[in-house]
Amino acid sequence: MKKTKILCTIGPSSLSPNTLKKMYRAGMNGARINTAYGTLDQYRAIINSLREVADIPVMIDIKGPEIRLKASRRIAINKGDVLEVGKNKELCFNRNIYGDVDVGDCILVDNGRLRAQVVEKKKDILKLVAATGGEIDDGKGVNIPFKRLSIPTLLSKDVEIASLAKECDVEFIGLSFTRNAQDINNLRKEIRGFECSVIAKIENSEGVEKFDEILDVADGIMVARGDLGVEIEPEKVPLVQKSIIKRCNQKGKTVITATEMLESMTYQPIPTRAEVSDVANAILDGTEATMLSGETAVGKYPVESVLMMSRIAKEIEIAVESHIEDEGFVNISDTISKAVPRICKEMPVDKVVTLTRSGYTARMISRFKILQPIIAVTPDKRVKKQLELAFGVYPVQFDYLREADHILGTAKRLHSMGLIHEQDTVLFTAAFRTFKEHSSNLIEIHNIRELTQLTKT
Repeated sequence: MKKTKILCTIGPSSLSPNTLKKMYRAGMNGARINTAYGTLDQYRAIINSLREVADIPVMIDIKGPEIRLKASRRIAINKGDVLEVGKNKELCFNRNIYGDVDVGDCILVDNGRLRAQVVEKKKDILKLVAATGGEIDDGKGVNIPFKRLSIPTLLSKDVEIASLAKECDVEFIGLSFTRNAQDINNLRKEIRGFECSVIAKIENSEGVEKFDEILDVADGIMVARGDLGVEIEPEKVPLVQKSIIKRCNQKGKTVITATEMLESMTYQPIPTRAEVSDVANAILDGTEATMLSGETAVGKYPVESVLMMSRIAKEIEIAVESHIEDEGFVNISDTISKAVPRICKEMPVDKVVTLTRSGYTARMISRFKILQPIIAVTPDKRVKKQLELAFGVYPVQFDYLREADHILGTAKRLHSMGLIHEQDTVLFTAAFRTFKEHSSNLIEIHNIRELTQLTKT
């Protein structure tokens, strides 16, 4: 079974239930909705379609402090053309950044495909000269490298999308262009009482600089390399990616590598060799999930893209190693998680089963990239779905707490489901005689045939 999880962006190419079913069978583990395009009703319809197809998590993006270009029509641009961007103009920004931008600043559109320089500034109007040719279309992303902009975390539309996320009970919210811990805290205030996971998208220089404080308050991280490679020098992105993934693994937090992973499959049925190597290296770095963007949202080959990502993952996972460093005692669950990979190396364990209320112990074991599948049993439906994006974790939902003997009851249930077999040697972890957070304090190792026979006598 594939251990690396695949998050797919849903768009015009993948909206039909039939295509969604094929993508799920091909290896899709979660779905993302990009709210730069579409309406609240369309997002709601996508979520409903997804839930009819598969029991997988949904991530809805909140654009946050992201800048986009608003255009009344598609415009062809030639090098040297002069453009006016401002309020009540054919071109304008989605945020009032005109006061923050200065003459001489470089404006990049659509991940840097179109470049222009500010040559004149008036109140709420910027005059730009195009340094490259191309097309400008509504909704394209805008970057102003190395510029700190005084804009709030959330717009009114972001607040509406946060409310929709609560209404639809999605599992993840992705915050674009996260700059610091306060951006995450501002979002959490807006969704107070809603227990979804917040994923901080790292895609600008400030997010890189403030990464440690962001990691402390976010539930997970997305390495959003498209904008990141425009906001900082592109040659710096690979090492930033490796560092982010390693630090997320260390803390057992969700990490997703995104953008342009199989970009050429937007238009052709096979990827470039460089793209295959890129996906492989992200998996070797320790990413838990890889994300498909335009490939599945607007591409010609959405199903084939998922299949290719699955094929690469299965081939590469056998070489993945843990890069976790021992930082001393953190909590009981952390200590148990450190014991599991050592046991799995020293004796023939077939599967690891962790009984978890919050999903924490499963994620902490997952970061060690063990060869054995990790079956996470939880009574919480939301936790089950959130664990769908954890490397090597196969979550199952049922209430093991109702069983007098949690281990035996879980073993019988998993055996009846075909997830463990009589010949298997299984390592179980659980919290025993405690309800404290992060307190899994038990390891038991059983041959399933012996365990079931002993309980019959």
